[in-house]
Amino acid sequence: MTSITHPDASSAVRRTSPKLANDFTELSRLVTSSGLMRRRYGYYWTKLLAVPVVLAAFVLVFIWIGDSWWQLLTAAVLAVILTQVAMLGHDAAHRQIFRSGRWNDWTSLVIGNLFVGMSYGWWQHKHTRHHANPNKIGSDPDIELPVISFTPDQAEQRRRGPAGWLMAHQGLFFFPILLLEGLSLHAAGIRRVFSREPLRRRPVEITFLTVRIVAYLTLVFLVLSPGIALAFLGVQLGLFGVYMGMSFAPNHKGMPLVPAELKLDFLRRQVLMSRNIRGSVLLDTVMGGLNYQIEHHLFPSMPRPHLRAASGMIADYCRAHNVAYTQTGLWQSYAIVVRYINRVGLGERDPFACPLLEQRQAV
Repeated sequence: MTSITHPDASSAVRRTSPKLANDFTELSRLVTSSGLMRRRYGYYWTKLLAVPVVLAAFVLVFIWIGDSWWQLLTAAVLAVILTQVAMLGHDAAHRQIFRSGRWNDWTSLVIGNLFVGMSYGWWQHKHTRHHANPNKIGSDPDIELPVISFTPDQAEQRRRGPAGWLMAHQGLFFFPILLLEGLSLHAAGIRRVFSREPLRRRPVEITFLTVRIVAYLTLVFLVLSPGIALAFLGVQLGLFGVYMGMSFAPNHKGMPLVPAELKLDFLRRQVLMSRNIRGSVLLDTVMGGLNYQIEHHLFPSMPRPHLRAASGMIADYCRAHNVAYTQTGLWQSYAIVVRYINRVGLGERDPFACPLLEQRQAV
C-alpha cells in the first residue's frame, strides 16, 4: 500500500488503450459476481426509520433542558446527528438504498432538504461533476474553492495583494475555515434553488427548505433566549461544517491533479485520484463509509456495508494491474492535506513525486 500524494498527472498516458479500458470491466465482473452490489434493505430501513425517531428524541431533550448554556452541548450532539443523516442522504443519492431511482431521489430530498437543510439538487449537480472527473482541473468543483488554492495557478493568482501572506500559510487555516463550511453549504443550496439555473423539483425543494429553516429557527428562538440561541446556532453550524469537512477532506486533497487535456481510463481516473483511510468498523461509522473512497468512486451504487469487504479485493486487483492503491491512517491523511495545500500556497509547483509518472516509468 502506498501513501503517495501529489498534484500533477501530466506525464500519464494520454490515450486509453482497449486493454486499459477492459481492466475495469474485468474488475466489475469480479465485484458483481461476489454479491457485493446487492441491496441491503434491512440495514438501510433501520437507519431510515431511526432518523425521525432520533431527531424527535433530540427535540424533546432540547425542550426539556430549556434556556440554558448547557444547550451548547446539545448543539454539538445535533451537529453529529445531522452529519450522520447527511451521509445517509449521500447513500440514497448514489442509488445505494433502493433499486428505484425515484425512491432514492425522494429519500434524498426528504433527508437533505427537510431534515438537514441542504439542497439535494444543488449537491447532486456538484457531486456528479466531482465523481465524473475527480481532481481534474477545470472539471472538478471540489478543487475550485474560493478561499483555498489547490493548484499552483490558483495560488499564483491569489498571492498578489494583501492576501499574499494568508495564501502562503493557507494550510494553517484549512481546518479553522471548516467552521464556516456548514453555513456555506446551506447558503449555496438556497442560492441554487432560487437561481435561474435548471433544477428538478424546484417547488418541492423550496417547500422542504422553507419548512425546515422556519421550523428549526422557531424552535431554537422559542426555547432559548436570543444570546444562547445565537450561540447554539453558531456551535451547531460550525461543528457540522468541521465534521463534514474532516470526512471529505482526506479523500482527494493532496492526490494527483489531472490536467484538463489529459484522458485516463475509468479505473485509473478513479483509483489514482482517491485515497482510502484505514481503520476499524467504528471509523467506518464515523466517516459514513467515505474512508473507502476508492471503492466508492469505482462503484458508487455499492451499499455502504459492503465497502470494507470490497476493499481487499479491489486493492489486490489494483496491485496485480500495477495501479497505485493509496491508503493511509486518518491523522496521516490530514497531515498530507495540510502539508500539500501549504506548499501550494508557498508557490511550489512540484512538491511531491507523481505516482502516475512512476507508474508510467515502471511499465
